[in-house]
Amino acid sequence: MRKIFHDQMSIGEVSIEDIEISIKSRDDVPRILHGLQYIYKDKKIREELFKLLESVIPEHIDKSNGRPGMELWKVFVMSTLRVHLNWDYDRLEEMVNNHKTIRLMMGHSEYDDTSYERKTLQNNLRLLTPELLDSINHLIVKAGHKLVKKKMKSR
Repeated sequence: MRKIFHDQMSIGEVSIEDIEISIKSRDDVPRILHGLQYIYKDKKIREELFKLLESVIPEHIDKSNGRPGMELWKVFVMSTLRVHLNWDYDRLEEMVNNHKTIRLMMGHSEYDDTSYERKTLQNNLRLLTPELLDSINHLIVKAGHKLVKKKMKSR
């Protein structure tokens, strides 16, 4: 059983739309988290992204039965960070287990002590094939062009 994103928020969890991400930081992580937050906030883009991510789940899998796998939104967040920041799995493991804002973006509450091992990260991030990442990239670039056009018109 694998879900795209959990439906019910838990105690201490912050809605992705409400995560406060530093706009003053010059580091790359907040910039990527802002992009992920934008994708999540835009319902149309989010639905298209989730549809693409759902293609990873084989048709014969019953989503309501079996051991839960890692949510695909978490896999997407981790994959985005790993690829765009050129992190190896050791660095990714450290950051997803200990960086507060990354954990919030993945949908963890501040009381959630879930941790990820390197092998688990490798096995789950392999779900996002180069072809799927290419499709997601086209979706994101298209959304970015739309956002730039919108900003240019408002000037």
